[in-house]
Amino acid sequence: MAAHCNRSYDLVIIGGLGHVGLPLGLSFANAGLRVCLYDVNEGIAETVRSGKMPFVEYDAEPILQKVLAERTLEISLDKRVVGLGRYVIIALGTPVDQYLGPKMRSFMDEFMRLRSFLDPDQILIVRSTVFPRTCQQLHKMLTREAPPWHIAYCPERIMQGHAIKELRELPQLVAGVTRRAQEEAAKLFAKIAPRVLMVSLEEAELAKLFTNTWRYIQFAVANQFYMIAHEFGVDFNRLRHVMKEGYDRMSALPGAGFSAGPCLLKDTMQLAGACPNTFFLGQAAMMVNEGLPNFLVNDLGKRHDLSSKTVGILGMAFKADVDDTRDSLSFKIKNILKFHGADVLCSDEYIQAPPASMEFVSKEELLTRSRIVIVGVPHRQYKDLAVPEHVEEVVDLWGVLDKRRGKTGPNQRQGVDV
Repeated sequence: MAAHCNRSYDLVIIGGLGHVGLPLGLSFANAGLRVCLYDVNEGIAETVRSGKMPFVEYDAEPILQKVLAERTLEISLDKRVVGLGRYVIIALGTPVDQYLGPKMRSFMDEFMRLRSFLDPDQILIVRSTVFPRTCQQLHKMLTREAPPWHIAYCPERIMQGHAIKELRELPQLVAGVTRRAQEEAAKLFAKIAPRVLMVSLEEAELAKLFTNTWRYIQFAVANQFYMIAHEFGVDFNRLRHVMKEGYDRMSALPGAGFSAGPCLLKDTMQLAGACPNTFFLGQAAMMVNEGLPNFLVNDLGKRHDLSSKTVGILGMAFKADVDDTRDSLSFKIKNILKFHGADVLCSDEYIQAPPASMEFVSKEELLTRSRIVIVGVPHRQYKDLAVPEHVEEVVDLWGVLDKRRGKTGPNQRQGVDV
């Protein structure tokens, strides 16, 4: 067991080089705390030590360089370092398995692998999205043959790519298995957050899952409306604008588009797993959002022999203006198009290293070679991008491409600024 009389760091973050752990660590180091980021990825560790961000996170790189120079931030690949922090934040990923069930076993196993380097005097703070009652289960495992451990849960609620900004602006939810854990975690997060809200464990766990599930269901409603409108020959972007004009009760209706990434579907399925065979709304949202690529390809197949077409996909990240491809539906639509025999070109403005066996082309080359163009994600570089005359159809759910081209496809926005 780690000796707790000599803590080298105020804070150690497990999974500290990921999309959650790294911005959080930078924020605490920038507030003057001594922070160590523990991870197992040597390549990313070297990138971060050199003062470069390994992924798109706006406003982060100047802070990274500052805290490295001030030596308030360190990176370690040595698992023993987890015993040297007064606070230990767990920011490990918690994906779903091939059956869309939560993979909590890997989370628990990784944590227990580090158990011998931790001690009950530390404050352990779970930042990962967890299945309900995971913190209580973790507490039981740790205290089975030892004094009570102090475990808090402070769910991550930031928007990827904008964590630095949102950590300064958003209130933090803080819960604890023990009173000491909750109070100490609240003191810690008060150093970087404008407000700390003390809640119960169940409230914190459900708040995280409800937040992302709500957004996922909202997007599913918009996507279902889009498909219905399209079947009636109605432009959904135009209709949405008309519905919202001067009618505040419709202001929350989002536009249609791919709803993907490492959080929304995963958290919806975590909630569904916690409510077996009863959360029909979440299951329906998954079917709508995951079914949108098939709908679009089948619709194109009504007008084109896809086996004779080159189709270009603009944007392969899971959301606009980031470089993260996790669970991106652009890859799903690419695979469906290839199944139908299409030659598919892919392009992205932010992804520097495409997945193995894939080659990206520039957006200019994609537009030159493609007969059909699909906007996979509305990166800002595509705004008002002119589409050549030879392109037969554009599938642009967001309406970001230049609508002044000579020939517009039936899915392109016309006549309304949204």
